[in-house]
Amino acid sequence: MNVLLYITPVIAAAAAAYLAIRTFRRSGSGAKAMKVNFAALALVFAVCVFGTMSVFAAADKDEAPVTTAAQTDEAEDVAANSDSDTAAAASGAATALGMGLIAAALSTSLSGIGGGIAVASAAPAAIGATSEDPKAFGKAIIFVALGESIALYGLVISIMILSKVPSITDLLLAL
Repeated sequence: MNVLLYITPVIAAAAAAYLAIRTFRRSGSGAKAMKVNFAALALVFAVCVFGTMSVFAAADKDEAPVTTAAQTDEAEDVAANSDSDTAAAASGAATALGMGLIAAALSTSLSGIGGGIAVASAAPAAIGATSEDPKAFGKAIIFVALGESIALYGLVISIMILSKVPSITDLLLAL
């Protein structure tokens, strides 16, 4: 299952690039290719968000199971093998820590790249508009600020992800 978690985004990115290139070659329109690319990006984003929600929802269930006498005897046998349970819990915590750090890094880096691209195209246009009409400075600077806010949103999402990830000290204490 862990291999699937690592391979899915790579396959999705490759498929999105393939579809965008194929659309551009067939239609010759960059606008259609961008629409296909954004649609694929939205689909990947939705899968990642709902997949993450389902993982966190499954981890939040702390209901105590109803036990019978036979299950109590089995529980005593399992308690003797608690080292394997501790190792399994530590392995799950390590996976959660790794995936959380990867998610935080991706949200920060991709939003930073997107913000850089937005500012790179908006800032020269704002400077050009301001040089032609100094009164347009207030309107032009808004577009530059919108590009910068993308990076800030990614940083906020990264902080939210890191607040849900188990800490390294919890992982070491589980061992």
